[in-house]
Amino acid sequence: MDCFSCVRTARIGTLPPREVVGVDGHWRVAHAFDTSLPGWLVLVPRRHVTSVAELTDAEAAGLGPWLVGLSRALRAVTGCAKTYVVQLAEKEGFAHVHFHVVPRMPDLPPERRGPGVFGFLGLPEDRRVSDERQDALALALRAALGPA
Repeated sequence: MDCFSCVRTARIGTLPPREVVGVDGHWRVAHAFDTSLPGWLVLVPRRHVTSVAELTDAEAAGLGPWLVGLSRALRAVTGCAKTYVVQLAEKEGFAHVHFHVVPRMPDLPPERRGPGVFGFLGLPEDRRVSDERQDALALALRAALGPA
């Protein structure tokens, strides 16, 4: 299996909090692993899907509530002004549909707003949000999301 999301989801019972911020029968939420922006989340279908058009009706019905719930939780936990939601799924090994749910902080410089926010991804490990910080955020976001 060469799909990053599928490999991770197959290990759902052993994943750290940062990789299971939230979960239900159709979706899993993880903190983005290669970002320097705390709270950058990724919403991933639990089954392999490469196009939004392939979502089942049940998966689609859960998408909106997840996006709204994650946006509210991010606002409560990070103090963000709003969230960006982006779905591309084009990078090699990451063609599995996934939605980036990105906190847009009130003090974010203009050059990092909108598409510029992607400048927070793909940074060297020493500039990324630490695993410990991701886990702490995941636990706080779980609490803000409330019971599944």
